[in-house]
Amino acid sequence: MNYNPIYALVLFFIIAGILFVLFRPNKGWFWVIKNNFRSNEKVVIEDILKQLYHFENSGNKVDTKTLVQMLKFNNKQIIEVVKKMTINDLIYFELDVLKLTDAGRDYALRIVRIHRLWERYLADKTGFSKEEWHNRAEMMEHKLSHDETNTLAAHLGNPKFDPHGDPIPTKTGKIAQVKGVELPLLPVNTVGRITHIEDEPDIIYKQILAENIHMGSLIRVVENNSTRIVFLSEGEEFILAPIVAANLTVAGIEKEVVIEDNIARLSSLKAEETAKITGISKESRGESRRRLLDLGFVKGATIKIDLTNPLGEPHAYLIKGTSIALRKDQAAKILIKKD
Repeated sequence: MNYNPIYALVLFFIIAGILFVLFRPNKGWFWVIKNNFRSNEKVVIEDILKQLYHFENSGNKVDTKTLVQMLKFNNKQIIEVVKKMTINDLIYFELDVLKLTDAGRDYALRIVRIHRLWERYLADKTGFSKEEWHNRAEMMEHKLSHDETNTLAAHLGNPKFDPHGDPIPTKTGKIAQVKGVELPLLPVNTVGRITHIEDEPDIIYKQILAENIHMGSLIRVVENNSTRIVFLSEGEEFILAPIVAANLTVAGIEKEVVIEDNIARLSSLKAEETAKITGISKESRGESRRRLLDLGFVKGATIKIDLTNPLGEPHAYLIKGTSIALRKDQAAKILIKKD
């Protein structure tokens, strides 16, 4: 076969083009695949650290088999990452139990800090619903750098707790104490305030959301047995199974507190009733809270229903001479005292 310089030149450029596409610095397929692998490995490492932190913090133990069952990654990948984490002194084995080293715990606290700060940001600064906070924070916890995390904390005023009441670790790893005990541990007639709502497992958290139970609400326990927990709060009665109630932490109030029968949520106001606003629930945060205050929903203001929606919601409320429409979930965060 005769040598053809044109053919050779064309072949050279084709091969060069393929190599460029594959190995182009930073953007070539080889580097993209390699970086994605590293990124996925980083996610696995951080999820393992976070799970171990939560287990240790709750006084529970976990072995490799349990860890594999809990995490949504390839089993072989988890085993390989666990080996690397052991070599890198992030975790160690005590018999079959996986435990965090000091370095691993510090790393885990940084991940927990990002997650809870981001949930605080979503609650205070955005319009995302509570159902979305956890999953969005799960994604962001693997992305923010140390400096970006500190900037976010400063922007939020260095909060001590996330919107569920979980303590946010400081940049030095210090953690505030959550006050209270699980609701099923409280005797009948105990008066207390909800200080924490656990958002895992998801199926139980969704039941709590469906009940429209609010952080910071004052409650009185009226029934407590092995089949159900009943409590009064903000003019409403709530009935929970003990397994669901265990996701609520309540701090008892030592001095005598009277929960008045006519203190209620604006969402319970009837067409013929009038009331005075006593405050806005802590469940309403950030821009949403400021908007309500700007619209006149302030303590002492007189309010009544101006117009009902035949389709259910929103209703229009008359306050300070202005008719303002609110959805039921918005009205449920405004506390009133009926006349």
